[in-house]
Amino acid sequence: MNAGDLGATRPRTILGIDTGGTFTDVTVLDIRTGRLWTAKTSTTPADPSLGFINGVRDGLAAAAAQPGNVGRVLHGTTVATNMILEGKGAAAGLITTLGFRHVLEIGRQDIPRRANMFAWVKPRRPVTPDRIFEVAGRLGPDGSEVEPLDEAAVRAAARTLRAAGVQAVAICFLHSYANAAHEQRAAALVREEHPDALVSISSEVLAVFREYERSMATILNVYVMPVISAYVGRLEERLREAEVAAPLLLMKSSGGVAGTSTVRRAPVETALSGPAAGAVGMAFVGAAAGYGDLIGVDIGGTSADISLIKDGKPSVTVNGRVGEWPLPLPMVDIVTIGAGGGSIARVGRSGALTVGPQSAGANPGPCCYGRGGSEPTVTDAHLVLGHLPPWLLDGSFRLDLEAAERAVATKVAEPLGLDLMAAARGILAIADSHMVGAIRVVSVERGRDPRDFVLVPFGGAGPLHGGALARLLDIRTQLIAPSPGVLSALGLLVSDLKADFARTCLQQHGHFDVAQMAATFTGLQAEAERWFETESVPAAARKTMWSASLRYEHQGFELTVDWPGTEVNDAAAAEVLRRFHELHRTLYTFAQEDTPVEIVTLRVSASGALPQPQLSELAPGGDPRDAIVARQSINLESGIVEAPVYARARLGAGVRIAGPAIMTQLDATTLLLPRQTAEVHPTGSLIVRED
Repeated sequence: MNAGDLGATRPRTILGIDTGGTFTDVTVLDIRTGRLWTAKTSTTPADPSLGFINGVRDGLAAAAAQPGNVGRVLHGTTVATNMILEGKGAAAGLITTLGFRHVLEIGRQDIPRRANMFAWVKPRRPVTPDRIFEVAGRLGPDGSEVEPLDEAAVRAAARTLRAAGVQAVAICFLHSYANAAHEQRAAALVREEHPDALVSISSEVLAVFREYERSMATILNVYVMPVISAYVGRLEERLREAEVAAPLLLMKSSGGVAGTSTVRRAPVETALSGPAAGAVGMAFVGAAAGYGDLIGVDIGGTSADISLIKDGKPSVTVNGRVGEWPLPLPMVDIVTIGAGGGSIARVGRSGALTVGPQSAGANPGPCCYGRGGSEPTVTDAHLVLGHLPPWLLDGSFRLDLEAAERAVATKVAEPLGLDLMAAARGILAIADSHMVGAIRVVSVERGRDPRDFVLVPFGGAGPLHGGALARLLDIRTQLIAPSPGVLSALGLLVSDLKADFARTCLQQHGHFDVAQMAATFTGLQAEAERWFETESVPAAARKTMWSASLRYEHQGFELTVDWPGTEVNDAAAAEVLRRFHELHRTLYTFAQEDTPVEIVTLRVSASGALPQPQLSELAPGGDPRDAIVARQSINLESGIVEAPVYARARLGAGVRIAGPAIMTQLDATTLLLPRQTAEVHPTGSLIVRED
């Protein structure tokens, strides 16, 4: 199902379903009133579509909405991500240009940033050399044919793959970004010889230079294609069974959504689906409260995803990675670390305390969940210190304090010779330190001072850490979203359709061929227009943005800047050069304006605007003491303090709460430290400031 006919009806509700490792989060919006409902249901790893449809039903029940009144269903998923990270994709083969059989094995000479250069071992590639087939045929950098394609060799490779039972085939030829003819012909030949094969060609996945990255992107695309295609089919079937006839749209790594036909063709574009939705949701609630410069920390059960919003827009990169592999498709610039509520604390043989990246996950989960867990986690440490009341999910899920204390005492405190509370504080200090390091990657290392931004901690565990992270980074203001635990699901509701098109068009030494660039942009714009038609985007909702990737001569990387308007002439090229120098100075503190500049890749980003919801405003609040549901002791480094526990849903606009305090709700718990004050914004967000 495509995204068409979005403006043809007047539906009442839209649903956002974000599938995480532990919980599936649901947000339901009443389009007419702006009222939001949230729900959480357990993720079903064996069949994520089951947790998805359970979430749909729970969300509709919470909103008392009818399936027939749903206007659209938006979904963020980690299925592709997990397949790539766990190496569980389809058995795949690669057909490539003669002489390039070992391009994957060679890869790049660098090693992962955090790896030990003496101990790191190159990971096993998703396609081994025995499933890589070379064929003769060569194109030049300008797309001209140097040698015709050896069609017999392509047919032979397809027959060999068919005999081996390999049904996922990637095709990546040298310089196919300049001319797709050889790849298109090879794909047709493979389908003739191997009709059951799923085929992916690099000129459709990533029409840019650099053979290793382009080959890897094409392979990863077909690597996840069989499972994603089947998964999307199950989602559509379950929606039909639930009598929901609305279009299904899936979140892409770039922060936009696409219809199922697009996702089936390019499933690798969903690799960072969930985290991208979180960044979009963060930008939305930030703008509603009047903030455009934000740093988000999405802390779930297993990981923390950090992203940056500047001037209301998520930072986007074309130098992303998924696990061990480069994936240079446009994606929200997100740094992910293994630090979440379920991260396990252990004392190693050397006597050092580590936290994560191993996680207790959904099963058995933290010890305090009472599901058989025996390893202490970050959540257990919070409970031991009194940061959490003895329940979650608005009181419907009781926590086992004794189990948490026992695990922290026996596994951390006793081996280190610490008392229980010091051990718990140590667990949190290490977790916070990991997150601070990741925040500096997306801020300081990108030329941004985190003190100039508002911190937005979200995810189920985010608001527990926000106060400490803000102090460590000297950030004076935090924003806690109305429903921080399901903010990614809200991000789905406010996303637009989006697609990106790129083509390498190397312009060297500052002698730019304006006519060639104009022709390239015209071709990319035509691709965008065809995509608009495929997704049935109304003319009034269509928008395209042009950009270019540039570098100094002899550099090995590029920076992407916006192209001024949609005219290609000498004045526009000069403005692009000025923007490139300015960006280079921002990121690296200098610019080499006397060095020749190369324009390497041209890009067109297409978006289709979907109807945007509006958050309903809260009624003015009364006496905050009426929202107190309990009191409990919080163990701080300075000593034990008594703190009120507030039901956040009872706090109206304008109410101010002074820390220390705890605020509970269905999807998250917020910890307010001493000398911090929270004010309820009319849109429902908490604005937390240091006194």
